Amino acid sequence: MANERKTDILISKLLEIAKIKYTPNGSDIKEIQTALKTASKKGTGKSGFPEFVAISKEFILVIENKAELDKQVLYSDDDNLIISTETKAVTNFAENGALHYAKEIIAKTNFKKIFAFGCSGDEKHHTIRPIFVDQSGYKLLEKVENFENFTTKNIEKYYKEQVLGETPQETLELEDILKKSSELHEALRNYGQLGDSEKPLVVSALLLALSEDSFSLDTLTGDDLKTDGQKIYDALSTHMTRVQVQPEVKKNQVLNQFLLVKDRTLLNQVDERLAKTPLKYFAEYIHKNILSSVLTNSTEDVLGRFYGEFIRYSGGDGQTLGVVLTPKHITELFSELIELKPTDIIYDPCCGTGGFLIAGMHKMLSEAKLPAEREAIKRDRIHGVEIREDMFAIATTNMILRGDGKSNLIKDDFLRRNSNDLRRQNYSVGFINPPYSQAKGKDTAHLSEINFIKHLLDSLADGGRCVAIIPQSTMVGKTKEDKLVKQRILEKHTLEGVITLNKNTFYGVGTNPCIAIFTAHKPHSEKKYCKFINYDDDGFIISKHIGLVETERAKERKAHLINCWLHDAPTESKFMVKTTIEPTDEWLHSFYYFNDEIPKHEDFEKTISDYLTFEFNMIMQGKEYLFDNL
Repeated sequence: MANERKTDILISKLLEIAKIKYTPNGSDIKEIQTALKTASKKGTGKSGFPEFVAISKEFILVIENKAELDKQVLYSDDDNLIISTETKAVTNFAENGALHYAKEIIAKTNFKKIFAFGCSGDEKHHTIRPIFVDQSGYKLLEKVENFENFTTKNIEKYYKEQVLGETPQETLELEDILKKSSELHEALRNYGQLGDSEKPLVVSALLLALSEDSFSLDTLTGDDLKTDGQKIYDALSTHMTRVQVQPEVKKNQVLNQFLLVKDRTLLNQVDERLAKTPLKYFAEYIHKNILSSVLTNSTEDVLGRFYGEFIRYSGGDGQTLGVVLTPKHITELFSELIELKPTDIIYDPCCGTGGFLIAGMHKMLSEAKLPAEREAIKRDRIHGVEIREDMFAIATTNMILRGDGKSNLIKDDFLRRNSNDLRRQNYSVGFINPPYSQAKGKDTAHLSEINFIKHLLDSLADGGRCVAIIPQSTMVGKTKEDKLVKQRILEKHTLEGVITLNKNTFYGVGTNPCIAIFTAHKPHSEKKYCKFINYDDDGFIISKHIGLVETERAKERKAHLINCWLHDAPTESKFMVKTTIEPTDEWLHSFYYFNDEIPKHEDFEKTISDYLTFEFNMIMQGKEYLFDNL
């Protein structure tokens, strides 16, 4: 009973983390409590109560616990996974008991949608499996790690996808983006003869023009005197003025990237195949299919997604250019790992299309309580630098479309900026996805990913938090110079930990990434325990023809990661190791991992059995001499 108490404590903690209100040994709902008064697992008609009962939306959660992992479930038909309803099974096994109570509630109340959970084990080694139960019967579902999918926010989505079998909304949205990207790519190539870097610029220009209230598609007539491109250029320029893009030099830098819409003759001539100019055709397509997605999706870097897809459709992966755009679920994770606050000041020195800035701004705005605070976030607390002119223009467009035309974006070379000058700006958070694989020799050694991290750390305010996504090799130290930089980082800054990511995070690029988290201007103590996490299993998988997609496990896996990272939740060493470090170490989970699982009695018996079998086989082969000195 003492061991089962540990299971009860574990489950209650997981429910509390998920913010699911529960009742132990009964229910606060009168109808359910009455039903349980005659729900004895022994079938006597007396009372019987599961460990926990909770409600989430219209769903009832029934939870039954057992201490031993081998008391998880007993089947009457192992091949068909039929859960036994015999009294002994219902009494002694978690899933069997949970199913029993769910059926009692279904039969005796008006609640007809129940998730019954069988739970066993302890904090480090446990099994939690949901079973959906209604009047038609029950459905066994995949095991879960926690109750994140069963919160009021997530449970309806989980029910639709896992019980009803509907396609996840994220997958539908991704499929839609991919379809539109493909169609638009073909159109831009066939009718505009645009290069890879020009396509996203034309899309950005048209999005800005379409956002200007004074602009109308009807004005695009193919006029030779004032071309469609000139009208589009004038509209986007007006819109940038209207949203107060400053300073003027920044506005001009962006406008210079959009000159091609009015200067490119082919774009402004009526195409007989279209009976209109290519620009009008593109503008109509974007207005109908894309504009609303960009304006309504506050967290997704839609323009960045299109940029990446254009590169992919053109047969490249972006890595040769040093361009590796960060997926949405990673940009959002950055903010959660450091508990980003509305008062923080974000600095992204390699902002690309603005993915981190978009995710960070959304997080800060969602937690801001007053209009003045929200305005201060947009005006003062989002800062980015981008060296590439085309990416800078796209990032600026991204921020304008999200109501942040005054965002502090500049076009510059981050590594050439003085870290002491930057430090005086009091940036409290640094997000970075530096250019990959740019250090090819001695002349370019300063372009290695670890140098970008060091320069960012040197540039942050005292106590600033730095989060970087880089190839795993960066944490090893690719060269002698990189290893020396690792040492210098620890002399001035603190490594908090490293999270090894899914090798397919940058699908199609061929980079095995990790996330490194640092605290700036706090020398690393020799006694400091860093966290090294293996997050390769993040709940995302590769779907054919789509790429990286989220499964039902993604939310619970992230919840577990956050709980371990922020709150030191107990977990297996194969997931997280806490240890002191040396500069010469490989700062990765694989370097520090050790198996801390205590062998079971069955493991001992198997080892002895294997040895005896080996000894017997050797003796039968006349090799008994192998054991003479034992």
